Amino acid sequence: MSAPHHWRSTLLGGRHELSLAGGRIECHERGEGPTLVFCHGWLANANLWRDVVELLAADFTCVTLDLPLGSHRLAMDADAELDPDGCGRLISEAIEALQLTDVTLVGNDSGGAYSQIAAAASPERIARLVLNSCETPYDEFPPPPFDGLPGVAADVAGLGRLLAALSDPAVRRSPAAYGLLVKHPLDERASDSYALPCLRDAAILADTAKVFSSACSAPVHDAGRRLIETFAGPVLFAWSPEDRVFPVEHARRYADALTHGRLVPIEDAYSFTPEDQPAALAEALAGFAAA
Repeated sequence: MSAPHHWRSTLLGGRHELSLAGGRIECHERGEGPTLVFCHGWLANANLWRDVVELLAADFTCVTLDLPLGSHRLAMDADAELDPDGCGRLISEAIEALQLTDVTLVGNDSGGAYSQIAAAASPERIARLVLNSCETPYDEFPPPPFDGLPGVAADVAGLGRLLAALSDPAVRRSPAAYGLLVKHPLDERASDSYALPCLRDAAILADTAKVFSSACSAPVHDAGRRLIETFAGPVLFAWSPEDRVFPVEHARRYADALTHGRLVPIEDAYSFTPEDQPAALAEALAGFAAA
């Protein structure tokens, strides 16, 4: 797996494969101490968290999942359920397979949407939740300007033609791609690992099409409602006031509705906060998870 689209940072730690109901996924583990489980969103992978893990591994066990959301290396089984509820179950199954308890679950972008679904459906191993620039009960899933992707993804070949433009790094920097999500330039290796897998492997593209085409708001909104009604653990909202996709006002409203919700602003970042401001995000996570 030495090709550019297969690159994973050594900062993530050791690699494991987990056999789950819908197939195999990869995860990485580094450090010792209370457990943090990190979830990325669409067209990203575990590399998103590499610099955050580097800053936290001295005091925490950092587990980063490689979810099948378009930038993964192991294709899922043909019958894998990759709708929002199915992706939420993958997170819960991974935590169970690793025999983790008292977990702080951290989700960014659509990984935050799936983390809410996981926490609402299977809260027994999740003690704390961190939502980092992601869908809330007051956002659509997917949000504008990416709300056309489910329709395009109904045709796998059509999605492949659309995503083929990501082979050009200049296109990746545009608002139609990562431009609204990343404020500061991406590491070239990370960028390739996000944009290229579904262009290099038809099975990865098929997974991506299943994820995109099944996305809808109702499961995320339902999970948020259940968390507001039943989740007693603390919830941290690590959010950039400059976020151009997920309004900070929605995060503040959600935090106020939860039993123990708190908003911490992360300045000088867009939605991919772990890329833009890993040090500030790591500081917020350390204070929250150690409390």
